[in-house]
Amino acid sequence: MWGTAVIPNSEVDGNGKYSLCVMSDTAEMPSSTLKQFSSILPRGSLAYINGNWAEASSRSVFPVTNPFNNDIVASTANCDVDDARLAVKSARNAFAKWSRETTARDRSAILSKWFRIIEREKENLAKLLTLEQGKPLAEAKGEIDYSNSFLDWYSGEARRVYGQVVPAPVLNREHLHIREAIGVVALITPWNFPTAMIARKAAAALSVGCTLVIKPAEDTPLSALAFAQTGEEAGIPKGVINVLPSDRSNSASIGKFLCESTDVDAISFTGSTAVGKILLSQSASTVKRVCLELGGNAPLIVFPSADLDVAVKVSLLYLLF
Repeated sequence: MWGTAVIPNSEVDGNGKYSLCVMSDTAEMPSSTLKQFSSILPRGSLAYINGNWAEASSRSVFPVTNPFNNDIVASTANCDVDDARLAVKSARNAFAKWSRETTARDRSAILSKWFRIIEREKENLAKLLTLEQGKPLAEAKGEIDYSNSFLDWYSGEARRVYGQVVPAPVLNREHLHIREAIGVVALITPWNFPTAMIARKAAAALSVGCTLVIKPAEDTPLSALAFAQTGEEAGIPKGVINVLPSDRSNSASIGKFLCESTDVDAISFTGSTAVGKILLSQSASTVKRVCLELGGNAPLIVFPSADLDVAVKVSLLYLLF
């Protein structure tokens, strides 16, 4: 069964108008394929905004396919700029509470619990990743372990965000450096490591009190949604994590909005150099912090002393990803 909820646009742009958003109020699945993943996608393949599992405001969907046989795995919410605006507003509203009303110990405990949940759901998460991304199951399990290592690490680092006392250059003055959460961070991630690239960015940002708007690759949105679901189960408050699946036609406009929004304080992107240049240019008007991991040609040097059999095997692995 599906329920409807009216959400005031005033929460987004202050104009007082109303839009209709459809939310799941049961664990019913829109795709029989996803029924086997009910523990990590209990609401199916909806968007995740402000702690709610919701259809796109346009009611549009797009197919997620298995790259092995092109079978449709699921139809998921095809978000657009209106949904992105709501997600950013939700993250902005949640920021004050997450950064100022939780302690480092609180955030550490949540990340630690999240680590244990992913460890418990490792098999399902890996199967889902393989289903939509196509890598062998053994490699998918390795990615889930790799992803979980970031939650483990930053659950400890959350308690170690230290400041500094710096010697002053003049008398009767004291310099204190205090590290604070930057604010709302938009994560734009690639298809090749759909869980790991989100976990690496999200764990670090969440540990210090930032809130997130995640735009996963159009090929692999389900792993991002499952990651959000496990985070919700761990105790992440509503609005702290938001996930916006969309097809390629909507991705550019969502990215542009995130870069130009004054409510987004930082952009973290992993992908091509060409797209990185566009995002950097679009972020200039708000002078926001931009963290870019670009390229992917994996250049390497093989020395005369190398074991060529090992070098070939490793080279093929890195050229693949």
